[in-house]
Amino acid sequence: MWQGAASFLLLLATGYLAILGYIYFNQTNMLYLPRFAADNSGATPADVGLDYQAITLNTEDDVKLDAWYLPVPDERGVILFCHGNAGNITHRLFTLELLYKLGFSVLIFDYRGYGKSQGETSEQGTYRDAEAAWQYLLQQQRYREDEIVIMGRSLGAAIAAELAHRHRPAAVILESSFTSVPDVAAELYPLFPVRWLSHLRYGTLDYLPSITSPLLIVHSRDDEIIPFPHGQRLFEAANSPKQFLELKGGHNDAIYVSGVDYYRRGLNDFFDRYFDRP
Repeated sequence: MWQGAASFLLLLATGYLAILGYIYFNQTNMLYLPRFAADNSGATPADVGLDYQAITLNTEDDVKLDAWYLPVPDERGVILFCHGNAGNITHRLFTLELLYKLGFSVLIFDYRGYGKSQGETSEQGTYRDAEAAWQYLLQQQRYREDEIVIMGRSLGAAIAAELAHRHRPAAVILESSFTSVPDVAAELYPLFPVRWLSHLRYGTLDYLPSITSPLLIVHSRDDEIIPFPHGQRLFEAANSPKQFLELKGGHNDAIYVSGVDYYRRGLNDFFDRYFDRP
């Protein structure tokens, strides 16, 4: 009897350790999902009637990134958009069209390892990628810092926050964001010491105290992937001026469940405070 119980406990322990090993060694593959979306490789902004320039960004560590720049005549400013962890820029045509119609030029780019961009994805690498996009707007397009909005969604919000804490953009928008990867992992896997195992941080909450630009936090109360308290904690930690746009619906469909017009008005109300209309 005791021998059988010991064998069972050994089996449980072995399985538990195997899961820990899987989490530790595969966390990058669990977070970065460049091909976790429908094949949309041929799509471009032209498919939704938008003029654009296909460009290549060069990072400080010599990685070439695929990007689109969408100039708007008589623009209110420009938005540097950091997308989420799944798919690539070809899956963001709806967002590009919405921002374009709000009067903003847009720069969107694929992180290293995503889409047609070179390299292998890493946390520090994604920060360098965002920096390359920022420098492109300053150096190639000749924008001033106070003309650039940094906007990120989901994982991209953490990348946007890291970029904003090192610069002084006109405004920052963080949508469906989390306080940190270890915080989310601890909620998803409460039986495992994931805080010790995680070598990815993306500490959005860490960056907010140093961001002084006007800030908009967008989050759905029904978000099943990044629970609503993450958005609340980020808002509480942020400096003023700040606003909160509450959505309803899931992590990936909140804009549609809340209503596209409602979402558009929420963004536009924020923009109207800080940007002149053309």
